[in-house]
Parts: sequence; C-alpha cells; structure tokens
Amino acid sequence: MSTDLARRFPQNPLLCPGDVRPSRPDWQVVCLLNPGAFRWNGRIGLIVRVAERPPQQPGFISLPTLTENGEARVLVFRRDDPKLDASDPRVLCYDGVHYLTTLSHLRLFASTDGTNFAPAGGDLFLWGHGAAETFGIEDCRVARIGDTFELTYTAVSPNGVAVGRRSTTDWKNFRERGLIFPPHNKDCALFEEQIGGMYYALHRPSSPEIGGNFIWLARSPDLQHWGSHVCLARTQPGGWDSARIGAGAAPIKTSRGWLVVYHGADAANRYCLGALLLALDDPARVLARTREPIMQPSADYEKNGFFGQVIFTNGQILDGDTLTIYYGAADTVICGATFSVNEILAQCRE
Repeated sequence: MSTDLARRFPQNPLLCPGDVRPSRPDWQVVCLLNPGAFRWNGRIGLIVRVAERPPQQPGFISLPTLTENGEARVLVFRRDDPKLDASDPRVLCYDGVHYLTTLSHLRLFASTDGTNFAPAGGDLFLWGHGAAETFGIEDCRVARIGDTFELTYTAVSPNGVAVGRRSTTDWKNFRERGLIFPPHNKDCALFEEQIGGMYYALHRPSSPEIGGNFIWLARSPDLQHWGSHVCLARTQPGGWDSARIGAGAAPIKTSRGWLVVYHGADAANRYCLGALLLALDDPARVLARTREPIMQPSADYEKNGFFGQVIFTNGQILDGDTLTIYYGAADTVICGATFSVNEILAQCRE
C-alpha cells in the first residue's frame, strides 16, 4: 500500500486541543476531530467536532453526558469495578451498557487563507438536543443546496448512533430537522444538486453479524424522507478497507462521474482514504474504485494521538483540479492536504 496522493500542509496540525477553550471551566478539551468544510462570506469555514471530558482523578473514570433537556451531567466509575470494561479509550462498557468517554459538540472556525483558523460566528457552539443526542453530536458534513447549508451529523445516545440534520442560511439561526436515519447509521453525505428531480444521500447502516459496514445510497423528494436504499460499496476482504467504509464529504461532480472520497479501516482500526466513482445520471451505479488508498497515516501526528493510525475526512473544498481535504488525524488534531482530482480519478479502476 504505497500510494499516497496527498500533499500535506506544512503548517499541520492546523488546530490542536490546546487552541480551543472548553465549554466549561471545569472540563478539558481532549480531541478535535473530523471537520465539515464550506465556503462562507469569502472565507473557508470548518465545523469541528470538539470532544471534552472532566479532569480525571486517580482510580476513577469520569465521563460527561447530556440530559434530554441539554443539561450536562457527569458519571463516575471506579477503575477497579469488575463490571467496567475501559479497554477502548473511546467507549467504555459498564454492566453491559456502553458510554462514550468524551462528550462532543460542534464549533465553528473560519479562515481567509485556508490554513489559519480562528473561532467564528460569535464562538458558535452546537450541542446535542433531545433523547437521540444525549451522548453528543459528531462528524458534521456540510452540503450547500441553493442558499441553504445542510448539516448532517452523527447523533449518539444510549439508543444507538443515528443521523441528524440541521439547516442554516447565516450560521446564526439553525432549524433542527431531527433524525433522518435511525440507529445504527452514520457517515451521511448529501449530494449538492438534484438528479432527476430527487435528492440523494450516501449513508452507512451497520450490521455486526450478517452484512457489514458498507456505503449505501438513498434518495428523497424533500431531504427529510428517505427511501430507495441501495448498497453501493462493500468492504474488501484482506484489504486496507476490510473492516468498515464510510463516505466523506459531498460527492464531487466531474466529467467522468460523481467522485466520492471515503474512509476505510482494517481489522487493526487503521483508517485511510480511498475513492469511488458513480454514474452522473444514476449514482446507484458504481463505475470505478481505487484499489489502494489515496492517503494513509504516515506523519507522526497521524500515527500517534488519542487513537492513532487514523485519517478521517468529512470536509473538503474544490478549486478547479485542486481538492483541499480537511481531516482529523489520530482522533486528536485537525489537518489539511491537497490533491489533484485528475490524479484521484486516474487511480479509480473499473
């Protein structure tokens, strides 16, 4: 797996946990992850997942959650409790119930040059609301459809992982649309234009037994009610994307088809990026796919962190042949890299 088409920003990492103030003075920012990206008022905006938790005390694990009313509360577990399984730094299990070790919300940043980002929108915070988001909201993708920015994100609660939707025209006022895909589902990327009078979305339902973590396609007349589901792409046994795959940002329209950058992970949870090519008039038809990753963890900030060996993207900016991908590295920092669209297309095989 030697292919790596990425030209990493020399300024990487662009944002680190220490650059972001916590939402509460008694909490700490542990990770910055997986930003959505968009153009906005002559700037580039990033909607960044910020993961927080209370300071940890010896012998205990403290983790935050939200009530259905959006109020924060902290759960505390003894590390030596035999009912506790804390082997995964991201998720712990207590007496058969799973919890996230951090609570995520979304924060807005903006830049005039694409590399130096600062808080924007009045230091905007987007928090989870309601029963479906009590463990937080994560990994927001942004699609601009007309004059509206459509946000699709991962909503997490004890009932599972689902896809929520919010929309805005000014990044000040948001309309909450609720869940558009129920658990277990995530990695939802909207196409930014209609095809044959219908809206389309990529999504990732999951099955731990029959089936797997594959990329699916759905269509809708109104962005809210989705059907006509088709499985587009499956994991590749023995490959770099053998365990799970999921869509990145909104598909890119090219002369050859819709280009989809996606993430894939193997059994060792090593995350890389690849690409799919879908037919312009029928995105349910896969024309080609990269056999090797177009980007894989190689820099130290990609290999080492809260959860190492991870490159994960759900945000990109297109400028001619140049595709700038903003990504989370090692579940810790935010980075950027540029690609040639034509070079990615050249790696897509029928």
